Amino acid sequence: MSRLAETFARLREANRAALIPYFTLGYPDFHSALELVPAALEAGANIVELGVPFSDPLADGATIQAASQRALANGMTLRHGLDQIAALRSRGITAPLVLMGYYNPILQLGIDTFARIAARVGLDGVIVPDLPLEEAAPLRDALLVHGIALIPLIAPTTPTPRVARIAAQVQDGFLYLVSLTGVTGARAELPPDLAAFVQRVRAVTDLPLAVGFGISRPEHAAHVARLADGVIVGSALLRAIGDSAAPRLATRAFLRSLRRAMDEARAQP
Repeated sequence: MSRLAETFARLREANRAALIPYFTLGYPDFHSALELVPAALEAGANIVELGVPFSDPLADGATIQAASQRALANGMTLRHGLDQIAALRSRGITAPLVLMGYYNPILQLGIDTFARIAARVGLDGVIVPDLPLEEAAPLRDALLVHGIALIPLIAPTTPTPRVARIAAQVQDGFLYLVSLTGVTGARAELPPDLAAFVQRVRAVTDLPLAVGFGISRPEHAAHVARLADGVIVGSALLRAIGDSAAPRLATRAFLRSLRRAMDEARAQP
């Protein structure tokens, strides 16, 4: 059983949802992930998503764009990000690690080369926001050889037959449900039709479902924890980190507040 499958199975048995924080590699400083990932896990995170900064993002809102620009200025690249994942593993991090990055740097490195390095450094999954189903087979197959999941994003506007086709191509990992139409970013409220969206996807697959985009408060995390198997938080966490003189402490405090709210929500009948 893969680390992702084992994590979701263990949490399901304990009636808990996975807390999945997103960090931009290279933000706020080049080596920050080496300190922030352990802090996140200490605070109750279960899976960590690590974003590779890219100059021309399609799915990122203002907060992640700003973090990416700073990370690029700090010298972060795909190869450096993979090196930092290897460093995290060498420091004893055993939780699932998922890389989120755009397709161009992966193509530039080479699909097979990327897959081999990803396996060597200990990646569990890869998310590529600008890679559609029709073009995903080469990367998906290259990763699958090494037991790494290619995790697709599903938008609220995705028709159900297409959701089923996307899910049928996933042999491990989870489905990333985008809670709203638009880009990443903290929102005051979650969409009112989120529960119906999750239920629609749940009807066509048994894969774990994790919801991201717009989750910024403990009450948001609690609501999503009742609906889905995982709660993904990025922009609000990066904003808390950027506003703090002590990013490690800010990471711990913010994620502990989400973890507490999620567990309390699941404990309610």
